[in-house]
Amino acid sequence: MTSHILILCTHNSARSVLSEGMLNHWAKRLGRDVKAHSAGSAPSGRINPFAIEALQNAGIDTSTYRSKSWDEFSRDGAPPLSVVITVCDSAAAETCPVFFGSHGGQAVKVHWGYPDPSNAEGGDAGKRRAFELTRQAIGYRMLQLLQLPLETMSKVDLHTELVAIGQR
Repeated sequence: MTSHILILCTHNSARSVLSEGMLNHWAKRLGRDVKAHSAGSAPSGRINPFAIEALQNAGIDTSTYRSKSWDEFSRDGAPPLSVVITVCDSAAAETCPVFFGSHGGQAVKVHWGYPDPSNAEGGDAGKRRAFELTRQAIGYRMLQLLQLPLETMSKVDLHTELVAIGQR
């Protein structure tokens, strides 16, 4: 059975989209039955072009990506969520969404914070570098997540392992 993982950030325009792209990319390459989704509590309605560029440079098709509300994951017919990960930077006093959706009520919830690459200094070159470094950091954590036996782990053990990944 597919493990559905929802990655949340406030605007669903950068970090959550990078996470969705990297998790789906690695899951496909590794033959894992995992499907990533991303959403935001206050979606911007557009994906940051630097996020799209970073994913495309990594060979990831972004043609179906869109900025969307987490409400889509609370409706009838939404996939049953195994894990919900927030990726906001609480260290920068950024408000992270807290997901209480009916389909996420049983999901394991963890926080993996990343600084917002949209705020990088140095003009477009600085932003491109920040988005690429963020994509790489996210990709590394997603590879670690995919090493876990998601289908057979207890929720307590899964939570413990996901917290540990977020602290590395």
